[in-house]
Order: sequence, then C-alpha cells, then structure tokens
Amino acid sequence: MSKKDYYEILEVSKVSNNDEIKKAYRKMAIKFHPDKNPGNKGAEEKFKEAAEAYEVLSNTEKKQRYDQYGHAGLGNNGGFSGGRGGFGGMNMDDIFSQFGDVFGGHFSGGGGNGGRGGKRVNRGSNLRVKVKVSLEEISNGVEKKIKVNKYVACKPCSGSGAKDGSSFNTCSTCKGAGQVTRITNTILGAMQTSSACPACGGEGQSITNKCGSCHGDGIVRDEEIININLPAGVADDMQLSLSGKGNMGARGGVSGDLIIVIEEIEHDLLKREGLNLFYDHFISFVDAAIGTHIEVPTIDGKAKIKVEAGTQSGKVLRLKAKGLPDINSYSRGDILVNINVWTPQNLSKEEKSILESLRSAENFKPNPTQKDRGFFEKMKQYFD
Repeated sequence: MSKKDYYEILEVSKVSNNDEIKKAYRKMAIKFHPDKNPGNKGAEEKFKEAAEAYEVLSNTEKKQRYDQYGHAGLGNNGGFSGGRGGFGGMNMDDIFSQFGDVFGGHFSGGGGNGGRGGKRVNRGSNLRVKVKVSLEEISNGVEKKIKVNKYVACKPCSGSGAKDGSSFNTCSTCKGAGQVTRITNTILGAMQTSSACPACGGEGQSITNKCGSCHGDGIVRDEEIININLPAGVADDMQLSLSGKGNMGARGGVSGDLIIVIEEIEHDLLKREGLNLFYDHFISFVDAAIGTHIEVPTIDGKAKIKVEAGTQSGKVLRLKAKGLPDINSYSRGDILVNINVWTPQNLSKEEKSILESLRSAENFKPNPTQKDRGFFEKMKQYFD
C-alpha cells in the first residue's frame, strides 16, 4: 500500500512556511489526540500519521529530499525517526517526547504515571556517512555493508547507566513520573499544564551507583556493521535516511537516524546528465563517408550500432532506454553517442596524393542542409 502525501495529511501546501506547518500539525494532533479519542484505533493511527508527516516537513533537510524524490528519498523506513521503524511501528511515547512542545502541555493524559509520555526519552543524534556507488550499482540498485563507529547501548548495564537494578532512587519531586503538573487560574478557568521535572530532568529517577564501563551514560563507542539497500536510480549528493540506525540515546533512549549521502563514482567512459548517459565516439573519415558499424559501451556491456553513410561530425545517435532508471518510476534515460569524425594529422605522400585528387571532386565539397544542425541545436532537441 502506497504512503499518503505528507502535505495532504496536514492539509498544507508545498509553499507553507514552518509556522503554518506547525499550526496545521497541532490542529491535527489535538483533533486525533488519544486522550480525546480513548480506545479509537483509527484516531490513534491518524495521530501517528500526522506526527510522521510533521517530522519530515518541519525538517528543512528532509523536506527538501521529500519534495525532490518523494517517499523514496527518505529511505525504506519512511520519514519518522523515533527509533521504532516506520509510521506503522511508532511508539506513542516517542511522539510525545519529540513533539511535546507543539502541544504546549495542554494534555496531561491522567493516570498514575503523571501523563502519557511524561518521562523524558533521550534521543541519540543523527549520523551522516558517505557511500560510494558506481554507475552499474546505480543502474541496478545494490545492497552494501558499511562499518559505522557510533554510540551503542553499554552491555554491562544494558544501557541503564547503573551498576545494578538497585542503584536507582525515585525522584522525590515528581514521584518517578518525570513530569510535574501545574494548575493556573486564568480568565477562561483553571488551566492545567505539564512540564519536565526540574529535579531529575524528566527521567523520574537518579542513579546512586553508576556503571563502571559507561560512567552512568548508558552508551559507549563501538563499531556496528549495517546493511543498507540502495534503490536503483540514486544520484550524487542524494541523502537517504535509515531510521533508528544513528547514535543510541543515553540511559535507555532511542536512536537517531543514519543519513546516507550518495557519492557517485565517475565512470571511465560514460558521462551522466540526469538519467541520460553521454559517450564520445571517434570514427575515421572513410567510415563517416561510406558508413560502418561500431561498438559503444553501456552500463551492462557493449552495444553495436550502425553509422549511416555520410554521417557528419557531431551527429548524435540515441540508444533508447539504455541510460539510468528513475528512482520514482519505471522509466529510464538514454545513452547519447556523439559521433566525432577524426581528421588524420600525419599523412604519407601517397595518402596526400589520393586526397589531393579528390579535393575538387563534387561530392567532397561542403554542402550542408537544414538537417545538419549544430551541436547545441541537437542538444536542445534532446532536452526540450
């Protein structure tokens, strides 16, 4: 099932500014908030859906990739980066932790834990790595294994930061909720607001005996081998996001994203321009005059094409659908072969004599027609 358009979800346009996007998300979040729709799974899914859309459209970098490449530009896990995968696997606590400022603390959630998502969830930072890919890999898509040095959960304490399970104290201020609630009297009546507990920083507890390996952080530096699947049609400097593959958050937090930056390896023979590939081929004056067959390189090997008799230098031959695939569709570009007629530079006396005898021949006098357009006119034809 294809994903819905993020702009349609929030009911905004592509030219909407950050304030308009935030306002639209808050409207949707309040409308479908679980506290206003208890037990309504449909409303909960729409709430998550809106959170995913806002997570992308409120981020300048992700919004730019989405505008240019659609959902494919955000990687296989979609836009949400809360560490639980795509929108279908989001945890509600992650949403409240990341976007609590949007709600302005007007929803307390009720219950013994001081409100839904009251405890602060530490989120790790994003990582950015460059991955080199060849034209062959771009054409077919590729699976790569990369080694990433990042923060991971400390094994001795399982990421808690404490020496053992008894090395914690419940915060006396918030009673372990990680959140304090205040009631303010206004002209509209009593207004209840919630915020992170200032005593424990929103974690609900403090560590009395820190882990000796991570010194209470719950995370350590280590290397991880990560499998990445790059779709066919990626381009140089394109960025793809792997949700939850960045740095682990401190003390049991969620992981940030791993941003994959594509670095295209230049091909020895083929030059890329969008989805099209260009190749310069030189033929002799004789072959140009009487015609020939030539072999030209493609991504998958070689192709044999015919050069008609009387071909002029600068003629462009097209190999249809032999270029690169479009990442967002099933279409492919072409290979454009630019024919260059090679003029010999060192002639023997016999060769000069033969050519001299042909100098005044009628068929050897230049006589261009409308078909013999210049190079720039030909290029304009292909890109119009």
